Amino acid sequence: MLRRPILMLARSGRVKEMVTTMPVSAGIVRRYVAGERTADAVRATRELVDAGLTTSIDYLGEDTTDEKRAEATVGAYLELLQALHDAGLATSAEVSVKLSAIGQYLPGGDRVALENARRICRAAGNVGTTVTLDMEDHTTTDATLHTLRELRQDFPGTGAVLQAYLRRTEADCRRLATEGSRVRLCKGAYDEPEDVAFTDRVDVDRSYVRCLKALLAGDGYPMIATHDPRMIAIAQHLVDESGRERGSYEFQMLYGTRPEEQRRLAGLGERMRVYVPYGEEWYGYLMRRLAERPQNLSFFLRSLLSQK
Repeated sequence: MLRRPILMLARSGRVKEMVTTMPVSAGIVRRYVAGERTADAVRATRELVDAGLTTSIDYLGEDTTDEKRAEATVGAYLELLQALHDAGLATSAEVSVKLSAIGQYLPGGDRVALENARRICRAAGNVGTTVTLDMEDHTTTDATLHTLRELRQDFPGTGAVLQAYLRRTEADCRRLATEGSRVRLCKGAYDEPEDVAFTDRVDVDRSYVRCLKALLAGDGYPMIATHDPRMIAIAQHLVDESGRERGSYEFQMLYGTRPEEQRRLAGLGERMRVYVPYGEEWYGYLMRRLAERPQNLSFFLRSLLSQK
């Protein structure tokens, strides 16, 4: 019931102005965001790697319409990748990139985003790691998958994200479940219309299972992104049923969400990757996390009120 109102707040400039005056270290923000600087992302990665986990790091930002901002985002990724290499962490950390943050909405956006993504992929390859293209709202799905195909010609390890709540995703999973393909399957966190997305939680869960079956039946590398205990149990059963060996798939969860479960899965020998966001543009990301877990809203509001 609260999901849609919270996502509406993510588009409210007035609320954003009030929320972004909070220190990034405050309460709920600190829980879900590693920090604002490259050093914060490296520190968080070090802590997770020491605990037996790997990471996928996202420099926060999206819907960029300013060329300088897009260039700054590319620069932030290049700096991050070098810092990970210098810290000896590059092989344990990949990066996640939103195409709308690196030029997709600029004039000639698809070409600009592709070339900027190439620069990031090249830098990632030079330090021994990979890039995954984050998926955004449904209006960008086709463009993102086209960019993925272009990138994989030169950087075959480039990963994709598919969102199970979209009605098209099962078919996309079947197309992408090919040798060498890396696909992160999540439920989805954008406010989508009913004609393109399942809106009932049960229908989303059923779609997730169908999509996961399609990925496991193929020759690619499924990345099972879920915090749902029931879905984790189903995934483990499907993995066993498919005859998959450990190392031919992985689990993924968000930074700050169910950390004990992350460590439990790693302790069982599962490959467990944590999605680590950082940067100054944390507001939209935070609001989507609140929409996924509305029980955090009361804690967030207390943190907000305490700043007055």
